[in-house]
Amino acid sequence: MSNNRSRWSAIDRVLGANGSRAGGNRARARVWIQEEESALLPQFNHDHIRSAVSAQEVTKVCLRLRYLIQECVPCEMEESRVTAPHSRIISQKVIQAAKEAGGQEHRGCVVYGLLVNQRWFRHEALAELWDSDLHKLRAEACGVIAKALIETEEDINYLLYSVLLRRYAYVAGGCPTTPVNVIEKAVDLHAVRVIGSSGYQKCISYLWRGWLVQDENDPSVFVDYKDKDNPNFFAHMDPDRMRAPRNQNAAQLLLSLVYLILYTAAINSVNPSGELDGAEITLYLFTLGYVCDEIMKVYKAGYHILGFWNAFNALLYSFLTVSLIFRIIGLTASEESEFRGHYSKLSYNMLSFVAPMFWCRLMLYLDSFRFFGAMLVVLKVMMKESVIFFALLIIIIVGFLQAFIGLDLTDDNVADDVIFIVESMTRAILQSPEFEGFEAFSPPWGIVLYYCFTFVVMIILLNILIALYNSAYEDIYENADDEYLALFSQKTMQFVRAPDENVYIAPFNLIEILISALFEWWMPKHVYEVINDYIMAVIYSPLLFVSAYFETRTAHRVRRNRSRGEEDDDVVEEWEQMEDEVDMETEGWTKTCNAVKPNMEDDPASLEVRKLRSEIQELKTLLVEISEAVGTNTRNSANNQDGGEASRSVDKR
Repeated sequence: MSNNRSRWSAIDRVLGANGSRAGGNRARARVWIQEEESALLPQFNHDHIRSAVSAQEVTKVCLRLRYLIQECVPCEMEESRVTAPHSRIISQKVIQAAKEAGGQEHRGCVVYGLLVNQRWFRHEALAELWDSDLHKLRAEACGVIAKALIETEEDINYLLYSVLLRRYAYVAGGCPTTPVNVIEKAVDLHAVRVIGSSGYQKCISYLWRGWLVQDENDPSVFVDYKDKDNPNFFAHMDPDRMRAPRNQNAAQLLLSLVYLILYTAAINSVNPSGELDGAEITLYLFTLGYVCDEIMKVYKAGYHILGFWNAFNALLYSFLTVSLIFRIIGLTASEESEFRGHYSKLSYNMLSFVAPMFWCRLMLYLDSFRFFGAMLVVLKVMMKESVIFFALLIIIIVGFLQAFIGLDLTDDNVADDVIFIVESMTRAILQSPEFEGFEAFSPPWGIVLYYCFTFVVMIILLNILIALYNSAYEDIYENADDEYLALFSQKTMQFVRAPDENVYIAPFNLIEILISALFEWWMPKHVYEVINDYIMAVIYSPLLFVSAYFETRTAHRVRRNRSRGEEDDDVVEEWEQMEDEVDMETEGWTKTCNAVKPNMEDDPASLEVRKLRSEIQELKTLLVEISEAVGTNTRNSANNQDGGEASRSVDKR
């Protein structure tokens, strides 16, 4: 908190002397810093992280890029003119100019600067609605240039370690922002165009496999996994390999399946006496582990990480906790008592009620598969679009409910009528209206009012909801690949941006809590780490065995690729197997293809104009040659004529 107070005081010192204008600037600066502090999962301390380039220099690069974008996109135009593969707006010259914005010394922060500008333009689009389309177009241009810079970078090591994974910060409100890298920044901004670039996805693939790991001494720095090409099986049985997002995701999925199996066993083995069997005890221990994991996430990262799945899990765990409480209350009574049977039945009923939530919970861990990932993106957007529908629905429901209650104030039994009204309105929303009973509400006003409510809900609002869902579905599936890649990148960064010294996946975090309470406070650090390594080796041994098997096979492939001079993740496809046996240039096939390939740089109209200009130039040259030839012949004829007359005069003499 002291760090935040010093930051705000610095802002006030910088902006306080500007009079009335300072208030708006100060508020904008606060928004900037709050947005920067709301990173996805900032679970490690950022205070010791430093920007690879000074924040002032990065800011200068950002401002140069901003000026370039404003000059290249001066007015509103069709988005396709900017995003086309061979755009005449974002041309190769523009991309080269952007690359030179940081000079030779700071060129690694150019992509980061473009993402910062994209956030600035998006902010302007919200703040200046009269130029919203222009600012959105400029933000899109930033993504186009950033993607082009990533995909045209030939040095893979430079791309990974200097462009994508190196942390940068810029000055906002008089002080540097939290240093982040391009991978994190693109995920936070949901910059799907940058996320969908080949170089970005190569980096995400390396992070997902664990080929790029965080330095043990500094989690903000990424280094190569040293045993990537080691074919020794036991070298990959290291418990630290559980830090790889792929292994963590596999462990979470397997444990989630075990959790579901335990729930199925508990719900299908009802104990009339109300006693807890082994399956139920294990189920509630799993639940305790998941609850502790959610609490620790919020404690470390703050409320910024809270989302749909956090709320979903919190609701599920709440039902399970209440079910356990009912069971314990029932166990306090004698075995044959009606009190114990009532609470045991209530506990089982609540346990059965959450069965759909248990199965839907699997979707949280299946989003790494493309089919489920794309579907979850669509559902997420649909839920956001439905907010408009529910906001209108609540207003209409409250208005009509007040009208119905007002028409029924003369009745003594108002409470029962309110229940009837709410049930009837709910049926209308679910497209099963019942008109009987409203004749008694101050006829004919009651039945007319219910007809109006049914018409508004079923004809207007529900069709609006269908249109919103259809629009969301089309928007997502038009860009389904990039949206899935963005979801996958976000999932990868959730593992990478939350580094733990010891990876205990829930419910194994209960073991971590136990050994931490017993040993960490008095035991030497190196001894405590050895104990954790042995415990994790035992817990994760089946998963580590499978992981080591696949990583050993991958190590052999990496060695083969390196022997051929290829990249580590290269895969020889069928069409590449005999590629070396065909010499296109010697056979003349290259020349043939060059003669027939289309020109993608220029549109047909430009080509025709150029052709016409060359023909006109040839015609001009021909006319000049003809005029010169005619002039020469004329002079020769005149000279010959003068010579003939002179000779005739001599003869006469």
